[in-house]
Amino acid sequence: MTETRTTCPYCGVGCGVVASVEGEAVSVRGDETHPANLGRLCVKGSALGETTGLQGRLLRPAVDGLEVDWAQALNAAGERLREIIDTWGPQAVAFYASGQLLTEDYYAANKLMKGFIGAANIDTNSRLCMSSAVVGYKRAFGEDVVPCSYDDVENSDLVVLVGSNAAWTHPVLYQRLVQAKRNNPQMKVVVIDPRRTATCDIADLHLALAPGSDAGLFVGLLNVIQGTDEWPVERVAAFCGLSPQDIGTFYDWFITAPRAITLYTMGINQSASGSDKCNAIINVHLASGKFNRPGCGPFSLTGQPNAMGGREVGGLANQLAAHMNFEPDDLSRVARFWGTERLAQTPGLMAVELFDAIARGEVKAVWIMGTNPAVSLPDSHAVCQALAGCPLVMVSEVMNDTDTSRFAHIRFPALGWGEKDGTVTNSERRISRQRAFLPAPGEAKPDWWIVAQMAKRLGYGEAFAWQHPHEIFCEHAALTAFENDGARALNLHDLAALTREEWDQLEPYQWPTGDFPRRNIVPVNPLLHGATVSALYPLILNSGRIRDQWHTMTRTGYVARLMQHIAEPFVEVCPADAVRFSLCDGQLARISSPRGVMVVRVRINDGIREGEAFAPMHWNAEFSRQGKVNALVEGRCDPVSGQPESKQTAVRILPWQPAWQGELYAREWPEMPSSAYWWRKASRLTVAGDQPLLSWVMDYASDRGWQLQVAQTGERSSVLAWHEGLLMLGFWEGTALPALAHTVIEAAFQSPPVLASERHALLNGQSVGKEADPGRIICSCFSVGENTIREAIVGGCDSVTALGAKLRCGTNCGSCVPELKGLFQDNPEMSARTAFQGLSR
Repeated sequence: MTETRTTCPYCGVGCGVVASVEGEAVSVRGDETHPANLGRLCVKGSALGETTGLQGRLLRPAVDGLEVDWAQALNAAGERLREIIDTWGPQAVAFYASGQLLTEDYYAANKLMKGFIGAANIDTNSRLCMSSAVVGYKRAFGEDVVPCSYDDVENSDLVVLVGSNAAWTHPVLYQRLVQAKRNNPQMKVVVIDPRRTATCDIADLHLALAPGSDAGLFVGLLNVIQGTDEWPVERVAAFCGLSPQDIGTFYDWFITAPRAITLYTMGINQSASGSDKCNAIINVHLASGKFNRPGCGPFSLTGQPNAMGGREVGGLANQLAAHMNFEPDDLSRVARFWGTERLAQTPGLMAVELFDAIARGEVKAVWIMGTNPAVSLPDSHAVCQALAGCPLVMVSEVMNDTDTSRFAHIRFPALGWGEKDGTVTNSERRISRQRAFLPAPGEAKPDWWIVAQMAKRLGYGEAFAWQHPHEIFCEHAALTAFENDGARALNLHDLAALTREEWDQLEPYQWPTGDFPRRNIVPVNPLLHGATVSALYPLILNSGRIRDQWHTMTRTGYVARLMQHIAEPFVEVCPADAVRFSLCDGQLARISSPRGVMVVRVRINDGIREGEAFAPMHWNAEFSRQGKVNALVEGRCDPVSGQPESKQTAVRILPWQPAWQGELYAREWPEMPSSAYWWRKASRLTVAGDQPLLSWVMDYASDRGWQLQVAQTGERSSVLAWHEGLLMLGFWEGTALPALAHTVIEAAFQSPPVLASERHALLNGQSVGKEADPGRIICSCFSVGENTIREAIVGGCDSVTALGAKLRCGTNCGSCVPELKGLFQDNPEMSARTAFQGLSR
């Protein structure tokens, strides 16, 4: 067995991982020596060993739908790109990159696009999550410098989380905060979020403010700090929809706390006024002196594993390179360093405007690297139309079939996690090695290699003659140090001369921030830039992540245990709105905006404000029909950062009652007739529509000579298909969605029941023999279900700690702890005990 120290490819916490390979089996554990996580992993990180299979992988290059060798693919791409550049100029070409790329990949792509093709039309999906934070830091400090570290979170007296459900989106950092609060009971935590989320589990104060009103809350705090009265508490209360008492408590805690830190992420950034919100937060830290000292500061948490690395190399269209800008001195400096006379002189197209330009025919060629904009960008239908009409779409991709790659003329198979080799930078500016421990599958290649080969075919090979990512990293580090007289905090001169062996063995390295000579308090005029509700569209829809999935599910959607907690797209509304719109919990609903429609299942949640709704961002055409939330979202952007508004979309919601609903389990997926609604995971498909499928399922099974077992009772029907003792298929349908013991059904495919009574129980979708149904899975780490947990509570487990000792739930990543606590609420006596025990796990 071999062990390799690497990093996790999910969120911006940047956890260290030890990957062990024995034969074809990969297992992982947290790296106890890595300062980001000190050995802890979340459920997604813990399941990384289950993502290294080759199911669905893109393994060979393809041109116009035909597999070819690398030379043919690169030659075709180079010829088509060159023709477009010669005919329409460099502005007709664009790259769209990703925070999933390694720093070396990012550097190569940025250098080719800006330095040699000669246009700055390279942007990244980080535009969708971090670009407003970049603007905030640059306006305040003159540079994109994050002035905090994770140690500051643990050593603060007041931790403010704004627009962040860190318990689910940055779970390991959140668990560090949980432990810090346990160690220091005097620490206070304030959560500022319209929704009550799992993060509120440790909140001393939850401010459920009106969507988009964050700037007003912090401008009011700044007024108190500075002793002005333009935004008195009463005005803030009216603006934010909060009580003056709660606002006063927050302001008092912030002003009196010796140390205060504010963590903010997508709820702040993904806004048409995100840049101003970021500066409103930074302002209160600068004005109060709670800045640039331990336990203090404005801390933007990056969403992706290398969003920060992309920002360092200049991967955004309005950056040049290495924290340099489109200014005369910087342009001269970068041109001389790269040895180019073709350097782009002005900023390029940002993400939303880039795809608008594709739609208008101004951009003729786009190279998409490691991201899925047909799902992740707002107004996804318009994005798909733009790609369908683009003369040249190239993708560098790990997976063979994504919503975006379906539009590709040329596909390049890229290396995935465990196969590629390079560096990433996490939220606290810590550079870590992401090391390869698996061989390259098929003909997949590193992204930097693909870029370098393309540069060669465009005539720029001499400037891209790297043979190893170590050379690219050292070049990037040298550029950060080039003619750097201290004006730029990003200066990796210590790393620019690393040998190959030193780079291979590089320990996590956090670059220093300097003394922040510029500390600008930026005037902010709070305005509500969000969507406007109307009689036709009376709800504000918010979107975001769920606990166990990542981005558009191309990796996590194939991992069975990561689909246990939440597998179906949904919308959450409060009880009052459920009554208002005639919605029932578990019912299907049709949500529409002027741009599109989605059909999802309703969840009633009293943590949602009245007049608002929430739907997750992950689902796509691979895993659902009409489950894409971005089909509804308008592409309104912050005028400074270009970051689109993803948190406020005016929608209407109506109940949708299909004629039938069903559940299909199959050993191998058949080609299904079209249905109005479906979602799938692994071996399970949930469907609904106007035409029942029972007859089709029976014909399908009979045609294969399988033995059928059929039951029909009233408005419910079911069928099992057997072959040589194996369960091949099971189908249950009715006018309502059948209530099934899903874990029992899944187990029957592995260990088929033999007795007639057991098969009859399975035909009814219930437990086989004495096997208990664990119910809805709450702890994905150990597959512990709600029924099992409730039985343990009834049996005497009176705390989360006791549940962990008996069932192990909550003892690994901790992400399920808030839900475990919630199960005690059904029993007032247990609820009181749990509240008293507070943060115990």
